[in-house]
This record gives sequence, structure tokens and C-alpha cells, in this order.
Amino acid sequence: MLLTIDIGTSVFKSAIWDFEGNRKAFASVPLSISRNEGQRHEADSGQWLKAFEDCCCVLGARALSANIHLNTIEAIVICGNGPSLTPVLAASSTELTTAPSRLWLDRRAAEAAKQVSALAGGFVDPSFFLPKALDIKINEPLLYENTKVFLGCPELLAYVLTGEVRTVFPADGFERWFWNDSILESLGLDKEKFPPFIRPGEVFGRLTAKAAERFGFKPGIQVISGGPDFFAAILGSGVLRPGQVCDRAGTSEGINACTKNRISDERLMSYRHPVKEFWNLSGIVSTTGKAIEWGRELLGVESYDEFYALAKTARSDTRLVFLPYLAGERAPVWDPSKRGVLRGLGLDTGRPEFARSVLEGICFAIRDVIGVMEAVGVIIDELRVAGSLSASDLLNQIKADITKKPVLVPVHKETELMGLAIIGSCVIGKYASFAEAASALVKIDKEFLPDAKNAALYDELFEEYLRLRLEII
Repeated sequence: MLLTIDIGTSVFKSAIWDFEGNRKAFASVPLSISRNEGQRHEADSGQWLKAFEDCCCVLGARALSANIHLNTIEAIVICGNGPSLTPVLAASSTELTTAPSRLWLDRRAAEAAKQVSALAGGFVDPSFFLPKALDIKINEPLLYENTKVFLGCPELLAYVLTGEVRTVFPADGFERWFWNDSILESLGLDKEKFPPFIRPGEVFGRLTAKAAERFGFKPGIQVISGGPDFFAAILGSGVLRPGQVCDRAGTSEGINACTKNRISDERLMSYRHPVKEFWNLSGIVSTTGKAIEWGRELLGVESYDEFYALAKTARSDTRLVFLPYLAGERAPVWDPSKRGVLRGLGLDTGRPEFARSVLEGICFAIRDVIGVMEAVGVIIDELRVAGSLSASDLLNQIKADITKKPVLVPVHKETELMGLAIIGSCVIGKYASFAEAASALVKIDKEFLPDAKNAALYDELFEEYLRLRLEII
């Protein structure tokens, strides 16, 4: 048995799996974000540790019904949101003290990012690790001096479980967005605050006796790096060949296309695919699920299902166009100053039309990224959607219609957790490769095909979307 952990932005998810891809128990805990002035988006990292403990309690109870005990778990595999940076102030066998974690949404480090970009030889967004650490050194020197080590989100949990400090380096091709001794020296950053790298599928360390006793596991089991959440999701959605795209539809949206060769384009990110003969071409839309949450709150709608039901009743002849740049935007514009736009409002605009425009707007943003990929020679045959938003048939159909691509939904929509089970199964020795394990374990539940009758309308609205993107400041 394996325990898999995905620390999301808004939800902490966990599951127990057997080695045939059967999910034996699942537990999740909501997480909170603090939004302050400017572009500050922070989280109390203590809630991740509490969520882990809560999930272990729930999983333990649920697994018992299947005659499974936590002390039969052979390994723990962890991934999480990022790039999120946590300053660890003090650590001992009895306590962990941290400053608030700066989430991937946090883009206050714009000036620091300019310095990092100049040294890195290309643009590094303020959301990444080094700009955040440099911003702390410049603007909060006391916090910087008191920081023992900077850790990412999954690395922090792994540290609590193993006592080992590591940073997960996702894949070859990520060099610009991380650090080396030379760039740390040039920026005046202390090398000892930045842990050594490990790769996805490598072992953080072994579970300490203290952690094992606290959470109910066997001491000494392996705690394995599942990489960043997108790495696990690529495997968990079964994207194993060129032409396939993993569309991680959560708080943000990660579009990950499998390509035969590496493609260099400043609007996108390119790095090794989990299946190492291939490359991954990535574009991230910052606020997709977050935009739906925002729209739901504005309308006073209690649930996501109610929001989707409202959008389904929208009039078909409206011409609303929504740009979901609610926290700046990453791909393909990489501009933290971009802001959202809703164009086409009229007296005939109602709550249903507003709701549908939000759904369409995030799908136009996805088509924008896909269009850039195709313009640089990538062939895209299908989108495999994952994450919380993939549960909406309406959104999946709109996505198929706007992108003009088949949308496939895996049986296990929490593809990060499935991907972690794939990684853990390989580390334990149950499968010879990630590709072999993913081929055996990933199954498709539903497929949504583009509706040709909507093509002309969405082509027209997408052209308006692109014009708006170029106009706004």
C-alpha cells in the first residue's frame, strides 16, 4: 500500500492505493489563503501539517473498513503547489517555526525578479523561488537573517516527516527557475539557506520514529518526492506520447503538452517530460478555478454545482468576453500587472450570462496557450483534464467547443494522487518505468467532442479576446 499526499492551494488531498491502481481510501481538508495589500498571497504553513494529521486520522478510519491499517503503508509520496516559498525560522525534534508561506500567486517580488532575470539569462517571473527569497532579503532583512532554510510546500512536509531538508528540482530544463552557487553569490544570498536538490522519484529520507508514532505508520518507511504537482498530474492523466496534453484544472490551469523535441519560446516553459525520451511544453493560466470561485462569491452562489447550473441557463446570443487576469497572468503574457476585463455588458446581461462568460473566459485563456503551442509546431490531438474542475460536464463541453479538441476525463480525477501512486509503485519496484505504470493504471471515464455548431461564435469571441489582451494594461 502507498499513501499519496497532494498539498493544493485550496485543498489538501490524500489517498491510500494498492499497486493495481485501486484507491482504497481518500480524505481531503480545505486550506485557506491570506490576501493582503498589493500582490501578497500567503498561507500559514502550519495548516498543511495539521491537514496531514487530520487526513491520517480520517484515512485510518476509512481504511479499516477495507481491512487496511496505516502500519501496512510501504511508502509516502508527496507533491504540492508551487512555486511557494516558506521561510523556516527554527526547527527541532519538538517544534517547527515558520513565517507565512508566499504562495505561487504571490507576485510582490517584481523588482527582485528583474535582478534574477538579468543573471538567469531570461525572464524569471516574480512568483518563482529566487525572486521571493531576494525580495525578503531586500525588504525584510530581519526575516531573512532569522531564516534557517527556505523550503517549498511539499519539501516542508517531507522535512517534518524525515528531518531532511531538500529542494525538488523537477526536470532538466528547469535551470533558469532555480539556483546554483554562482547566482546565489551574485545576488548575495546565503548558500546554506537553499537546500540540495533531489528529483521526482527520489527519496527525501525515511520516516522518523517520532513521526511514525505520531501519525500511526511504521518507522523507517520511505518518504518519496513526487515532484511538483504538475509532474505527478502528467503521469496520473496518462499523457505519455506527443499529441497528448495534460490540462490540470484547479485553482490555476497548467497546460502540459508532450513533445518529441525541446521547444524554446519565451512565452512557454520547456523541460523534460516524466517519460524521459520526450519533453514537456508548459503554459500556466494563473486564475481559472480561482476565477470561478470569485464569480461564485460575487453572485452569492453557495456551490460550484449551482454556479454551473446558472451558467447553463444563459442566453445563447450574448457577446460577453471575459479575460481572467485576476492576479496578473502567466502564459502566454507573463505580466503581473495585467488585470481582468469583462466586455460586452448590456441591460440584457444577467447573472446566468455573467456566470457563463467566466467559464468561457478561462477556456479562451486555455485556447490562447494552445494556440501559441501550435504556432511553434506542436501537434495537439487531445486534452486530458484533471483536478476539481474536471468534474463539470458543462465546463468540459465548453472547453472542447472553444479549443476544438477532444476532452478526456480520467476515472481518477485527482490525477496528482494517481501520478504519485505511479511514482511510488516504481520506486518500490512494482513497475519498471513511469510509462509502464501509467499505461497499466490510468483509465478514461468520459470523452467530450467539439460541437461544430458553436465553432463560428467561439472563433469570433476568441478574436475579441485576443484584441482585449493586447489592449489592456
